[in-house]
Amino acid sequence: MPDTTSQRGTLHLPELLAPAGSPEAFRAAVAAGADAIYLSGKHFGARKFAANFSDEEIREAILFAHSHGVRVYVTVNILIHDREISGVLEYLIWLYENGVDAVLVQDTGIAALAHEMVPGLTLHASTQMTIHNAAGVQWAAEQGFARVVLARELSLEEVRTIAEETKDTGVGLEVFIHGALCYGYSGQCLLSSVIGGRSGNRGMCAQPCRKPWTLVAGTADEYGRPVRMQDVPARDRYLLSPKDLCTYRHLVELVQSPIASLKIEGRMKSPEYVAIVVATYRQALDAIATGTWMPSDTAEQDLSLAFNREFTDGYLFGHRHERLMGRDAPDNRGLRIGTVIRFDAAQFRAIIRPDGKYVPEPGDGLLIAHPDAGGETGFALNIRPVLMNGEIQVRVPRPVPPGSTVFITSSRELDARARQIAAKTGPGLHHPLPVDMTAVVNSEGLLVVSGSVERPDGRIVPITTRPEAILVPAESRPLSREMIARQLEKSGGTPFVVRSLLLDYNGTLFAPLAEINRLRREFFTATTEQLVDSYCPAIQEVQRIQHRWRVEAPRYPTRAPDSGTPTVPGPLRLGLYADTTEGVREAAVAGVDIICFEPYVIHPPNSCGQGGIFISPLPQLEEALAICHNHRTELVWKFPGITHDRYLHDMTRLLPVLENAGLAGCMVDNPGTARAVRAACPAIPILGSMGLNIFNHAAVTAAAPLFSRVTLSPELSRDDIALLRANLAARKISTECALVVQGTTDALVSADCLKKLLAPCGRQEMDTSISRKFLGIRDDSGQVYPVRGAGTCSTRIGNCSELCLIEYLPVLRTLGIAEIVIDARHRPPAYIRTICRIYRSAGSGSSPQPADSRRSGFIPSLKNEIDRVALGGITTGHFIRGLKE
Repeated sequence: MPDTTSQRGTLHLPELLAPAGSPEAFRAAVAAGADAIYLSGKHFGARKFAANFSDEEIREAILFAHSHGVRVYVTVNILIHDREISGVLEYLIWLYENGVDAVLVQDTGIAALAHEMVPGLTLHASTQMTIHNAAGVQWAAEQGFARVVLARELSLEEVRTIAEETKDTGVGLEVFIHGALCYGYSGQCLLSSVIGGRSGNRGMCAQPCRKPWTLVAGTADEYGRPVRMQDVPARDRYLLSPKDLCTYRHLVELVQSPIASLKIEGRMKSPEYVAIVVATYRQALDAIATGTWMPSDTAEQDLSLAFNREFTDGYLFGHRHERLMGRDAPDNRGLRIGTVIRFDAAQFRAIIRPDGKYVPEPGDGLLIAHPDAGGETGFALNIRPVLMNGEIQVRVPRPVPPGSTVFITSSRELDARARQIAAKTGPGLHHPLPVDMTAVVNSEGLLVVSGSVERPDGRIVPITTRPEAILVPAESRPLSREMIARQLEKSGGTPFVVRSLLLDYNGTLFAPLAEINRLRREFFTATTEQLVDSYCPAIQEVQRIQHRWRVEAPRYPTRAPDSGTPTVPGPLRLGLYADTTEGVREAAVAGVDIICFEPYVIHPPNSCGQGGIFISPLPQLEEALAICHNHRTELVWKFPGITHDRYLHDMTRLLPVLENAGLAGCMVDNPGTARAVRAACPAIPILGSMGLNIFNHAAVTAAAPLFSRVTLSPELSRDDIALLRANLAARKISTECALVVQGTTDALVSADCLKKLLAPCGRQEMDTSISRKFLGIRDDSGQVYPVRGAGTCSTRIGNCSELCLIEYLPVLRTLGIAEIVIDARHRPPAYIRTICRIYRSAGSGSSPQPADSRRSGFIPSLKNEIDRVALGGITTGHFIRGLKE
C-alpha cells in the first residue's frame, strides 16, 4: 500500500486524518494541517444527516486536496441493498476516475464487487466492519483491503499485538484518537433501527444512546418475562452516553506505535471545530517529530472549548466503565471555569470562585448548571465580568443558587481563531511539496524550465510541459545567474517549495524580470495540473472499466423478477440458539434440527476487560454434545459476537477435540473469526450469524468460500430478500440462507457493563439472587429493553418486543430460505419448550407438516399463544415495511 505517513522534522509520523461533513469543513481541515480527509457524498455514507458533498463538490475537493499534498478518502460505509448495487458500482467507478485516494467500505459484498470491477481502487475497511482481532486484519488483507479501521474498543496493547501478527500483510492500521464514541461496537448496533427504523448501518442513526434511560430490575417468570419490576435508584439518567475521546496527552505513545493513521471523528461538527481540533493535533505531532513537544494546558483548553462531553482516554488507554461513560449529561460540557459561591440579588450577579485562569469575555456562551435546584441556565455574556478579590462577578438572566457549576460553552476568541485558521490560503499551507527544477539556456538564448514534484507518498511526478522564454544579448546589465535563480525559486502563493535548482546559464544575456516570473508561474501551473492528474488512472483503464460495466450492468436489477424466487426443496429446517445446557436439552427433546449453542460462562470477580480470565466452555459443550447425540440433533458451537485475540486463541484450541466428539460446526459473527476457525480446524463447517450483516447477494457470494450457510440481516424486508435470492439464483450460488424468525433481537453489544450499576464487578454473576433478576432499561415512552451480560463485563441489549414471523413461514419458503431460527438465548426451558412446539405445529422442522397447520385460524391462534409468552409483545420487525430511508 502507499506510504501514508508523513516525514516532518526527524521522525516518521502517522497520518493525521480529519473529518469533513461539508466543503467548508474540508477547507478548514486542509488549512489546519490534515494529511488526509475523509468525507461522504450525498448517498451511501454513514452520516446521512451531515451536509455532505455533491459530486461536483467531491471533484473540487479532490483537486484542491491533491494540489496541496492532501489525500481524500470517500466513505461508502453503509450496508447496500441489492436494488442499490448498480448505483454504488457506478459511483465507485466515478470516484476511481476522479482520482480518489481510497474508499471506506462496510459491506463485504460491495468490497468484493469493487475489487472485481475496479481493481485499482484502494479500499479501506471501515470501523463498521467491527474488525477487532488479528484474524480480521488478515482476512481483510486477503480481500484486498489496504487499511483497516480498527474497532474503538481495542486497547493500544491489543493494537500493537495485531500489528505484530499482521505485519507481513502490508495492511495499515487506523485508530480513532479524538471525538465522539459509540456506546456499542460499530456495525453491530441496531438500537436506532429497532426503536424507530432508522438504521445506523444505513447512515441514519438517531443516537438513542444520547437519550435518557431508566435502569429497571425485577424477577423473571418461568418464560423469562419480567415481573415486579422496579426502578433502580441511580444518580444519572443518560446510561448509554459515553464521554468524548481525547488522546492528546498520549500522542507520543501513538506516534511510537505501529499505527498508520490517527483519525479524528467529527463529520457532524462545524468547520470551526475541525479547524481547532486538527490544528491542535497537527502542532503537537510536528513538535513530537522534532523532539520539542510538551503537553499544553492551553491546547487542552482549546479542545475542551471546541466541544466535549467530558474527555476520556478511551478503551485505547484502558478507560472503561465510569472512566469512559458520561452518564450525567449527553451534550457539550464546554470548559468548567468555577463555582457559584453566592448570588447578588440587588445586582443580579453570580459571584464565581474560579477554578483556573480563564475569565469569560463578552460574546462567550455560559452555562450554569444547578441540578439540585432543577436545571440549567444558559446565556450569552453581553457585559464584561467584574474581577474583584479573586472572584468573577457575572450578570445573569435569573437567580442561580450557590454551589452551581459554571461552564464556558462557546468562546468568541476561539471561534475567531478557528475562522482565521480555516481562511488560510498561504503557500502550501502545512504541506509544501518539494519541487526539483532544471533551467537551461541554450546557445540561441532559449531558457527552458523542466523538473519534477514529489508527492507525499514519495512518488516523483515529472513535469512534461516545459515553459520557455527568450533571452537576448545584454547591452549593458546582463541577468546574473543569481538573479534568475532567485526569481525561479520563488514559490509564494503555490503549494510548492523549490528543493533544488540546476541552472545552466553563462550569465551574459538579458530578459525582463517579468518574463522570468511569467516562466515560473507557467511552470508551477503546469506542475499543479500534472500533480493532480497523477492521482487519476489512465484514460484507457477507465474506458476499459466503463465498457465492462456496460456489459455487466443488466445483471444488477432493482427489483425481483415477477416470476418469483426459486423455492428451496423440502421443509424449512428449524434451528435454535441456546446459551444453557438446559435450553439445549429442551430444544433437542422438541425435535429442533440444529442447535447453535453459545455457552453462557460466568466470569469470576476482577476478570473484566478484553484480556480477562478465560473460563473454558468445554464442560458445557461436552454436556450439550451428549444431549444432542442422544436425540440425534446437530450441535453447532456459536461463538460470541465479539472475540478478542486472547479469547479467540483459547477457543479455537478446543475445536479439534470437539470435532472428534461430534461437533457439527461453528457459528461466528465476523469473517476474521471464521478465518481463525478454518485455520484451527480446516474441515469443520462454518455458519454465519447475524453479525455478518448479510445485506445483499454479493455479501452471500463473498462469504461462500468460508461459510456453508449464512444468516440474513434482520434489517431486510421480504422484498429485499426476494431480490437477494433472485440474484443468487441467477448466478447459481448455492450457499444456504437462514433467517431468525423468533426471539429478542440483539439491539447492540457494548464493552460497557450496565450490570455494574446494580452490583460491583463479578458479584452480579456470582450472586445467584442477582443473576436471577431481570434487568432492563426503560425509555421515556415506557418501553423496556432487556439487558444481559455478554461476558467479561460487557453488555448486550435486546429489543423491547420479540420478533415473530410465524404467519410468514410459507412466504419464507417461497423466498428460498432454507432454515428458520428461534433465538432463545437468555430464555428459560419453559419458553423454549413452548416456542419449539408452536413452530413445529406450524410446519417447520424436518418432520411432516401437521394437518392442523392448514386449518383456517390455526396460525393466528399460534401467534396469540406466542404473544402470551413473549418478552414485551411481538413484532414483525422490518420484514414487512423495511427500514426508513
